[in-house]
Amino acid sequence: MAGLIVVISAPSGTGKTTICKHLLESFIQIKHSVSYTTRKPRLNEIEGESYHFVNMEKFNKMIKNNEFIEWAKVHGNYYGTSKRCLNEIIKENYDAILDLDVQGGINIRKKYKKAVLIFIIPPSMHELRSRLKGRNTEEVEHLEDRLKCAKEEVSYIFEYKYYLVNYNIKDTVNNLKAIIIAERHRISNLPSGLIKSLKKGME
Repeated sequence: MAGLIVVISAPSGTGKTTICKHLLESFIQIKHSVSYTTRKPRLNEIEGESYHFVNMEKFNKMIKNNEFIEWAKVHGNYYGTSKRCLNEIIKENYDAILDLDVQGGINIRKKYKKAVLIFIIPPSMHELRSRLKGRNTEEVEHLEDRLKCAKEEVSYIFEYKYYLVNYNIKDTVNNLKAIIIAERHRISNLPSGLIKSLKKGME
């Protein structure tokens, strides 16, 4: 029983990318809907797996051609969710996992009412500061801006269906898997063929 749209959001530095990576390795029924972005690749990021990295001209063309379900400007760069990518995953009867900021997550929920929105938060702002300082990227220069953004993003947590506190990756991934398994087995997600079979057996 696949076909869920799962949105994972978290402040920068919370561990969202690593969590999604472990989840994809654990579930063969889940595929990553790879977003498009205008930002430069970070160390170890792979084109087509982490993101589709495009220039502003290409991104604007995709907007004009209505190729995005949603798009937004985040930390000075643009990010967008491809209609084609997401629809292909759903059509193949896989669950789709989307790694999005809060703007993107809320926009997805508006268009897909059954989307499962999960917000991941750090144990504390102090811990988030430490994690951001430990990242070997140019973004550390904008540490205070990112912490300010994190506080703003956390204020949207009540727009989400679930939350997880990322004390450690292993427990967070296990809890995330439990949420997805539970969502797959909602009565409202019963396949039509199984419903007919059950009703027939009750006659």
